[in-house]
Amino acid sequence: EEEIVSRARARVARPGTSHQPAGAIASGLVDERAFREELERESLRVRDGLPAGTVAVLGVAERQSLRERMGARGERQVLADVARLAGLNANPRDLVTLDHRGRVIILAPSTPESDAVPRLERLARLVAAHTFRLGDHELRLTPAIGYKVVAAAELAADQVQDAELAFENAAPRMDLVPARFELAMRGDSVTSTGQRILHAIAGLRAQVGTSAQFLATLFVGLCAPGLIYWALDSLGFDITGPMYLAVVIVLLATGALILGECTVALRGTRIPGEEPATFPAASAIIAAYLPNEAATIVDTVHAFQRADYPGVLQIIVAFNSPVRLPVQDELLRMAAADRRLVILEIEGSTSKAQNVNAALAHVTGEFVGIFDADHHPQPGSFQRAWRWLANGFDVVQGHPVVRNGDANRVGKTVAVEFEAIYSVAHPGRARMHGFGLFGGSNGFWRSDALRQVRMRPTMLTEDIDASLRAVLRGYKIGVDPGLVSTELSPVSVKALWHQRMRWAQGWTQCSLTHLRPALRSPNLTPRQKLGMIHLLGWREVYPWISLQMFPIVGYWSWKVGGPQNLDWFVPIFVVTSVATLAVGPMQAMFAYRLSDPEIRRHRMWFFAYLFVSTIAYTEMKNIIGRIAHIREFLKLRQWKVTPRSNDQPKPESDSIAA
Repeated sequence: EEEIVSRARARVARPGTSHQPAGAIASGLVDERAFREELERESLRVRDGLPAGTVAVLGVAERQSLRERMGARGERQVLADVARLAGLNANPRDLVTLDHRGRVIILAPSTPESDAVPRLERLARLVAAHTFRLGDHELRLTPAIGYKVVAAAELAADQVQDAELAFENAAPRMDLVPARFELAMRGDSVTSTGQRILHAIAGLRAQVGTSAQFLATLFVGLCAPGLIYWALDSLGFDITGPMYLAVVIVLLATGALILGECTVALRGTRIPGEEPATFPAASAIIAAYLPNEAATIVDTVHAFQRADYPGVLQIIVAFNSPVRLPVQDELLRMAAADRRLVILEIEGSTSKAQNVNAALAHVTGEFVGIFDADHHPQPGSFQRAWRWLANGFDVVQGHPVVRNGDANRVGKTVAVEFEAIYSVAHPGRARMHGFGLFGGSNGFWRSDALRQVRMRPTMLTEDIDASLRAVLRGYKIGVDPGLVSTELSPVSVKALWHQRMRWAQGWTQCSLTHLRPALRSPNLTPRQKLGMIHLLGWREVYPWISLQMFPIVGYWSWKVGGPQNLDWFVPIFVVTSVATLAVGPMQAMFAYRLSDPEIRRHRMWFFAYLFVSTIAYTEMKNIIGRIAHIREFLKLRQWKVTPRSNDQPKPESDSIAA
């Protein structure tokens, strides 16, 4: 009874202290002093063994720019509006206040973290979707939330301070994901034995090089199965027959799925709807890491300035850079001469995801295209994209075409591979699975949808993660091979290795994060769930299963006294071998048939790709997939940027950034 009374008093408390900004309290908010008293009581209840609640600090990433543009008074007014919105949409049992420092603080009493975090996420999306008004200005803000599970018998000020530290951790990401307070955020030195052990383990993990990771895959994929077969044989069990049959089924099924993608892709893609008479305002976000892309960014901006979009086109360059570069002055001069161009340096950013999220606060278009700094859209791209978005789609992914394929053999290989991916696999899978994927660049979103989904810097493939979260929320993603932009391929094996390693590990992250929710999702049809199994389950286990033929054949060779005594012409073995070897030529043939005319005119590139992929490239990607699993298990998530070059290979950067 005492608890109910205290909460009721806090709920009906009204301003009246000297700490409260004028006009800050409205419906749904409580007085700051009453809030702190209730937080103190919550802490005492936790001490007495009652369930712990959650305290959170809600702020906006644009607070500093608000003060610079609108002054201190305007800043307080906007934050008061944010607080009102939070108070009116909070859970009825929650308490919300705006304190004297302009922090929106939320208390969810006796609410477990598993219940509080989804509520905080919904609140963040609500603030992100809201248009705030200050005089004649309309503002779109990026909320960030830090939270802490209420600790026993701890001062309210300390609890709020910890939640604010978590907020400061969340703010640069701009991904709408609440950040949980961790002791490390206080910057305390490692003192306890447990902390020292964890710190030492983290240091050892970081020392595990690529060679050791590769050897680990050989042990897991070859040695361990062989030892298991030998151990079971010593006990009188031989499971290699069923295992061989399972491997055969997987190999044949994979070939059949690839053939299905190719066949379905042959049907072509029809743009929905009719050409509209008018077009809405559009935006383009060009995400750049300037030390890596300083040589290409000006050409890219010029390509967007030449776009023939009949509506208003806003061009945003959102970049991060550890040093000041001359190209930044050139970009500012270009912006001064072209009002469509907005140049944003994202301070503190270390990723493309943060750059895109920060740019969203400046987007004025009804829809927005996301591009890397080397992408040049073809004329008519924005008009074509709007046809999709105006007819029921929330996202449409275009077709990146390599424009420097003639640089060397790596460029030629990637140019053909991209045709196999974007002309065949992506449209084929979209038709088979009932959903497409956003590929990170040359993808167009409804602006409101992108504001809700955002990019997550914690994911190595933030594009695939965003795609999967969008599909799980019921958004519709289309794929259009005719929506073309040109880009630069890596032109060294080392750069290609690092790029594909990040892709593979990013897919592994997404599989671990999203497969189970996808299978449980009420928003997905059975067909879409099968597609998720294919994308997030099958593709992860295939590199390991494809390796199992070697330990099985090795075991059989040992059993019969050597490989010369094996019957290599068993029908099922011959059929499997032929079917597996036929996948490469099949993909090359369909890629040639459906490729962009600019690539298709280089017929010899396709023959070279067939040879390279059959001999080495396909297995190289399988090796990368297996090593990516080891890296994710070790939590090694640093990566190197992909060098950009218009022609010849250049030294690779060791930076870790967008």
